[in-house]
Amino acid sequence: MTDIQSTVHLVDDEAAVRDALAFLMRSHGLRVQAHASGQEFLDVLDAQPDPMGCIVLDVRMEPLSGLQVHDELINRGVTLPVIFLSGHGDIPMAVDAMQKGAVDFVEKPFNDQALVNKVQRALALDTHRHREAVAHADAAHRLATLTDREREVALRVAAGKLNKQVADELGIAIRTVEVHRARAFTKLGLRSAAELATLLERFELK
Repeated sequence: MTDIQSTVHLVDDEAAVRDALAFLMRSHGLRVQAHASGQEFLDVLDAQPDPMGCIVLDVRMEPLSGLQVHDELINRGVTLPVIFLSGHGDIPMAVDAMQKGAVDFVEKPFNDQALVNKVQRALALDTHRHREAVAHADAAHRLATLTDREREVALRVAAGKLNKQVADELGIAIRTVEVHRARAFTKLGLRSAAELATLLERFELK
């Protein structure tokens, strides 16, 4: 299911193609924003700090080609999935672009349903990435709320050590370990040492 905020950005310098693509996407319930040039699209992105969706990008455009637009997206760290529209002779260029991170390319003339399917997969990919990024930021925030002692205890618990072992290593009472452990689990929203280990491994904390 596509996130309601996700937008399909259509970038093509041919008005007829843009209009046809926009109609096709909207007929499948997708939110669309059409752009007549690569620069126009980049200007729009400047005003959207955290865009969601995907990009359908024509390879051959003037003055900025689709490949140049893609390179600029990479330079800016924009992670929206890119689907290239390419003519037969553009396939080697499109493949090169995919090696740089584009998710797919569609050769003209294209099958409408095939293109829609690729766009829907790209939107789902971006939604997943966005949710992962939000979850990562939330976990990082929760980790930052731990006190130094809670962090020390959490690291040892995640390593599989028993409360008594943790107490001996830190030179504190077992009851104190239990308190810090409980507080750390509450702050992190976790219920088991296995979940804690997975979280800390994700942040490469050992």
